[in-house]
Amino acid sequence: MLGAVAGDIIGSQYEFDMSQTYDFELLNDESFFTDDTVMTLAVARWLMETSLSSDELINSMKELGRQYPFAGYGSGFNNWIWSENPKPYNSYGNGSAMRVSPVGLYAHDMQETLELAYITAAVSHNHPEGIKGAQSTAAAVYMAKNGYTKEQIREVLTALFGYRLDTSLEQLRPTYHWSSDCQQSVPEAILCFLEGGDFEDSVRLAVSLRGDADTQASIAGSIAACMYPIPEDIALKCKKCLTQDLRRIMNDFEKFIDER
Repeated sequence: MLGAVAGDIIGSQYEFDMSQTYDFELLNDESFFTDDTVMTLAVARWLMETSLSSDELINSMKELGRQYPFAGYGSGFNNWIWSENPKPYNSYGNGSAMRVSPVGLYAHDMQETLELAYITAAVSHNHPEGIKGAQSTAAAVYMAKNGYTKEQIREVLTALFGYRLDTSLEQLRPTYHWSSDCQQSVPEAILCFLEGGDFEDSVRLAVSLRGDADTQASIAGSIAACMYPIPEDIALKCKKCLTQDLRRIMNDFEKFIDER
């Protein structure tokens, strides 16, 4: 859980900074959480406290989203949060992938992972690419948590979702550009995990790609944290960036997962 939150906070300052290199300042007084963290924790709360219905998920996302109205939601999703009866709007934005990592930590098997990831996406991002982005991220988290090797993760995600994960970041960088579409940001975030040597390296690679930095670092961080420890100084600084309410949800979810 903290991996997704830390990736979001680390990437938060650099989402629209196209000059970023690998050796950027990791955290400082300007670091903050965004909608990625808020919605990830809304999904975590849904997994802990409800019967896992779509209506309960919508309520959890609306409630927490309205509590943090300036977290940086896209216009379509902001309208969704404030709607009295929100409906999916055929989005393929990476908002579906940025919030799904708790599913990979919660699920008992791959089938449950994919089913729950579908629910978390379909309430708003019901375009096939939006569904795919959520399912592939959740699947990667599930596999990393359960001892799959990176090569196995690469092979499974390629077989299930058709993502091209056989390129390298070095090949990708010269032509890569900012995009919040799942199909142009999720595979790249997964590649940052696959090439990363530890948690910090994975997140630095994601931010220095110069794309949708907070979301791609959140996705890469959520997977990497299942395979590598998060350095203590990063963990402490990122926890301090959260409000008491958000920190409580995160701590409760981590305890909930440990006891399952």
